[in-house]
Amino acid sequence: MAMRTLQRYLAREIYSATALVLLAFLALFAFFDLIHELQDLGKGGYQLQHMLAFVALTLPGRVYELFPIAVLIGTLVALTVLARHSEITVLRASGLSTGRLLAILLRLGSLFAVLTFLVGEFVAPPAERAAQQLRLRAMSTVIAQEFRSGLWVKDELAFVNVHHVSPDARLHGVRIFEFDKQYQLRSISEAKVGEFLPSGIWRLTGVVQTLFEGDSARVQSLPEADWKSGLNPEILSVLLVVPERMSLVNLYLYIRHLTDNQQKTERYEIALWKKLIYPMAALVMMGLALPFAYLQDRMGAVSIKVFAGIMLGIGFHMLNGLFSSLGVINSWTPFVAAITPSALFLFGTAGFLWWSERR
Repeated sequence: MAMRTLQRYLAREIYSATALVLLAFLALFAFFDLIHELQDLGKGGYQLQHMLAFVALTLPGRVYELFPIAVLIGTLVALTVLARHSEITVLRASGLSTGRLLAILLRLGSLFAVLTFLVGEFVAPPAERAAQQLRLRAMSTVIAQEFRSGLWVKDELAFVNVHHVSPDARLHGVRIFEFDKQYQLRSISEAKVGEFLPSGIWRLTGVVQTLFEGDSARVQSLPEADWKSGLNPEILSVLLVVPERMSLVNLYLYIRHLTDNQQKTERYEIALWKKLIYPMAALVMMGLALPFAYLQDRMGAVSIKVFAGIMLGIGFHMLNGLFSSLGVINSWTPFVAAITPSALFLFGTAGFLWWSERR
């Protein structure tokens, strides 16, 4: 009964502190995002209401990114306040070991891990996609145009060039270069517009086909033509969202598409593993906050610990991005690149706990 009472007490203190820290971070980042969006205000039909809606829709992605940092600072603040009031000292004197306190924190942290996963999987990806679509529609622009000639995609034995993709996933200015198994050019198809049908095929309109038959070529014009392709709006939608904010399902489908077309998948595989590992970072952060509570008499004011927590959180965020980039550049095993930042902080937490106990 005493342990359950203690767990409820710690839960109230940690959850309230974490929520407050998270709200403060979201307000700060929303303000910065609004300032950043001011440079595009007035472009096309992009007005103030669109800007506010865009920033609001990107907040779930911010929640996903900031959750471990907020958990670290919130737990650190809550435990430090308890230590400042000598409550941690009383608990330890009454027989509460570090291991049991750590177990309580990890049980409380399991809620943060689940929330991180749910937000990253079911809330942030559709919200991010909706934000980008809203912005693009308001500015009357396109989803992607990676080269001057548009977007290039490999689709089995064909190379597809699309001048631009509109936010409703319609293709404009489509060119399809089809090859045979000996990589000889078989045909070139050009279409004004491509629209995806519920049956799973693309309906091309305004089609001009150039067919290569031996040493001759034949040109034919068609008002409409059906095109069966592995590409679909779901795959094209990944162009709206960075890999780190995609859902596991979309990541898996896009990785499979790239694999089928013999294209590099490292960046997306690292993002997939990070999606699986990242929720566990909340548990690591709660464990990292515990030693600070034992150093109350040596470290001084709460503000110093909060500053230390912010620096550690920023360091974790930077390491996550750094190892993702290094993994892509150096072709590291995706699992290793994804888990290394969390593993480093986990070992640091274990070492910090051991040092604080020895002191």
